[in-house]
Amino acid sequence: MKRRKTNSLILVLMLTMAMHGLSASASSQQLNQDAKGSPNTITYHNGPLLTGTPGVYFIWYGCWDETCRSDNTAIQTILTDFVSNVGGSPYFQINAMYPNGSGSGPSGALLYGGSVFDNYSHGMELTATDIADIVRDQIESNGLPQDPSGIYVVLASDDVSSTATGFCVPSALTPHGVGEALGSQFSYAFIGNPARCPSVAAPQFFSRKTQLPTPNGNLAGDAMASNLAQVLSGVITNPTGGGWFDRNGLENAQKCVGQFGNTYATTTGARANLRLGGRDYLIQENWVNDRKGHCAMNSSL
Repeated sequence: MKRRKTNSLILVLMLTMAMHGLSASASSQQLNQDAKGSPNTITYHNGPLLTGTPGVYFIWYGCWDETCRSDNTAIQTILTDFVSNVGGSPYFQINAMYPNGSGSGPSGALLYGGSVFDNYSHGMELTATDIADIVRDQIESNGLPQDPSGIYVVLASDDVSSTATGFCVPSALTPHGVGEALGSQFSYAFIGNPARCPSVAAPQFFSRKTQLPTPNGNLAGDAMASNLAQVLSGVITNPTGGGWFDRNGLENAQKCVGQFGNTYATTTGARANLRLGGRDYLIQENWVNDRKGHCAMNSSL
């Protein structure tokens, strides 16, 4: 059991470093800086952050009409509603606690910029390069605007796999990285569809292999909302791999995977911990990087 846990940690770290384009060996300056803090401390590594109000753009990759899956429209609505309302919330304001070298931090705001559909342009098994190319193709074809401070999210239908990013691998983290289009860098992320491997990709909604109620009555959409929250926080505070992370390479929200804090019961009997725009969500906590460092749903908890 110990060997299995060790191997999972190694896989997670390798995937995180690969998606950022990081070298396997950090600079001695970074190692020395990290060594000064406790194992829980997140430190700044002098790289860029996403400040201002980043736009979020969705690329619905694969088959997202209801002939492929009857609840596809519901999933799209859940995620669009979430990203349209989470910016500026006390939950997302946690990211404003992570400033750059000049003291300017992310605003905690977010703007939904629109979406497009991509009908399997790179097949059904995606590599990290494929995911970046999917975004680049949309920018270069004017499907989506070129936004150097934007976040482009590739959301997969349930028949699309990406073993290269760790999707459907237990304990794997939601990946993100950077690419280039029209001479400008962009930030991207990949959100796999938990309907492909429900108990692995959405363990918060299972008890002894029995599926539990979810806040919006849609396991895939509700689980993807939590993964989306995690990766948006990571892109904002560590877009290129030189921003904020701890001595193990974990970003702020990555330190809180599987932690949801205090929850309440919805009218459907589901657990939830966040209400936005008239919807309930069960969203993993984010890391409050204060003196004691802890996971929470807002910086005052």
